[in-house]
Amino acid sequence: MHDVRAIREDPELYAKAWSAKGLSGSEIVRQILDLDAELRAQETRFQEAQAERNRLSKLYGQAKAKKDEAEADRLMAQIQAVSDAGIEPGVELKVKLRELLEGLPNIPAPDVPPGKDEHDNVEVRRWGEPFAIKTPKDHQSLGEDLGLMDFEAAARMSGSRFVVLKGQLARLERAIGQFMLDLQTREHGYLEVAPPLLVNDAAAYGTDKLPKFADDLFQTTDGRWLIPTAEVPLTSLVMGQIVAEEELPMRVTALTPCFRSEAGASGRDTRGMIRQHQFNKVELVSITTPEQSADEHERMVGCAEAVLKRLELPFRTMLLCAGDMGFGARKTYDLEVWIPSEDRYREISSCSNCGDFQARRMDARSKKAGEKGTRYVHTLNGSGLAVGRTLVAVMENYQDEGGRIAIPQALHPYLPGLTHIGGAA
Repeated sequence: MHDVRAIREDPELYAKAWSAKGLSGSEIVRQILDLDAELRAQETRFQEAQAERNRLSKLYGQAKAKKDEAEADRLMAQIQAVSDAGIEPGVELKVKLRELLEGLPNIPAPDVPPGKDEHDNVEVRRWGEPFAIKTPKDHQSLGEDLGLMDFEAAARMSGSRFVVLKGQLARLERAIGQFMLDLQTREHGYLEVAPPLLVNDAAAYGTDKLPKFADDLFQTTDGRWLIPTAEVPLTSLVMGQIVAEEELPMRVTALTPCFRSEAGASGRDTRGMIRQHQFNKVELVSITTPEQSADEHERMVGCAEAVLKRLELPFRTMLLCAGDMGFGARKTYDLEVWIPSEDRYREISSCSNCGDFQARRMDARSKKAGEKGTRYVHTLNGSGLAVGRTLVAVMENYQDEGGRIAIPQALHPYLPGLTHIGGAA
């Protein structure tokens, strides 16, 4: 959500920022300023009418006290005329301005590179060398050959974009999620939270999922929403709250199922586990002051990278261009892990600094001890990591020619006695 006053003070900044995200920035700013000017003019007329009505009402009271009925009648007619002319600013105009503002994405940070799509993203660093696998199988073939991954059974009970994992593969997925959660809580200082998986409109709106992305969500019959990511309930912990700045940054994490309709993904990644309606993910969320958020963003990216390093999976870190960033993001880094069967890197984590964009929507503020004023917090979120895609990466990068999957050393404590999937210890 955007502050109209900020747009009014620096319209060129917003026009350029929205143009960088592929929108008609100048036209959008003109529409906002026109609506704002009309609304403020109506408010001014209303306030002036209110003041005049109060003045006339006082005179009317005096006339009645003097029993001057003629003067009282004359003043009452003036009061009625002023009341009719000074109608309160229309709700429709306010709604129109609000709907325009809430449908606009966050503006990119100054150091975000220009560009239209993923081809304009900038590689920041690369870690590890791709595994030398002569003829790599994809994860679906590996899982089905082992008899531990069943897409047909999932389709019979749930439809497409679901999977059934069995036996050692189900254990491996569970171990990956637990390893990630332990790393983030024990070594990186995140507080583990077990949040609701169903949220109301206010939580979904505050984290910029509504109204624009309603089609990407699953809704229950009582109007609540299945979370597309734990970002929603974790960030909503501060919804409508005033947090003491001395307690910031606040770092929380959760391992939860996530649910996405993938409404815009028709025909994309239909094979395997890359894009599913239901998947597990460890989410990282930070609530900070404006001064802390840039450094906290870099720290969060490092926390996500640590997972891939511990699992010894080759990856690269990408700084997203303006046109490829998500709706609520001010700056985003993507981590892309090497997928041998595709001979390329694929996104496995996205870490975003949203600035005060979400905080304005959910009215989340902070306050310094001893000071009267409050200000909006900054919110950050990132995957640490998507468990299903990490499972895919482990399966494909640690496969051998016989179709077995070696267990990364970091996961051995979570799978005692097991060194391979599909083989003896």
